[in-house]
Amino acid sequence: MHLLDNTLSFPHPEQTHETGILALGGDLSPERLILAYQNGIFPWYSDDEPLLWWSPDPRMVLFHDELKVSKSMRKLFRDQKFKVTFNQDFESVIRACAEIPRQGQDGTWITEEMIESYLKLHQLGYAQSVEVYENEKLVGGLYGIYLKEKAVFCGESMFTKVSNASKYGFISLVRKLQEEGVQLVDCQIYTAHLASLGAKEISREAFLSYLGL
Repeated sequence: MHLLDNTLSFPHPEQTHETGILALGGDLSPERLILAYQNGIFPWYSDDEPLLWWSPDPRMVLFHDELKVSKSMRKLFRDQKFKVTFNQDFESVIRACAEIPRQGQDGTWITEEMIESYLKLHQLGYAQSVEVYENEKLVGGLYGIYLKEKAVFCGESMFTKVSNASKYGFISLVRKLQEEGVQLVDCQIYTAHLASLGAKEISREAFLSYLGL
């Protein structure tokens, strides 16, 4: 595990510890965050921990042509159950992701420091959001980092206040990204929820190849 200093650099992801942690320290400046995502690295830590940088092996990803849309979800789209927008209320989405409890999760890893940093990335066009509305109320959404030059979208977090809202937003995003020529959506770490949508694990080496590394 490597200790970062003020130098704007990371060790190669191949040097990641078996836990998935590559390094600790550094900062959350826009420049460092962009460099991290371009190299298959992302921050993940709690308020009581040092800043940790991860590059897990295997890596959970979704190829758009493997997206699974259930019969019940197809009906929701036919009925236009929700209204979906993109990049219209990034701050509300990231704060909802931080505040809404998740089953089996104690607290949040989306710290105030992280929120402020990703707001800066949003202003630069890297951090993007999906908003899902029902009766004009924000009921779901997600955000991530869009590496347009590499045709990869790095998903970070999603939230839902009503059943299927975040899934509706995720499917809408994948369809949009497919039209824009994106190769894959980085989902980072395995969850049953993402697997049900068609995401699967690939090796770190294979993932890095999509980033041109």
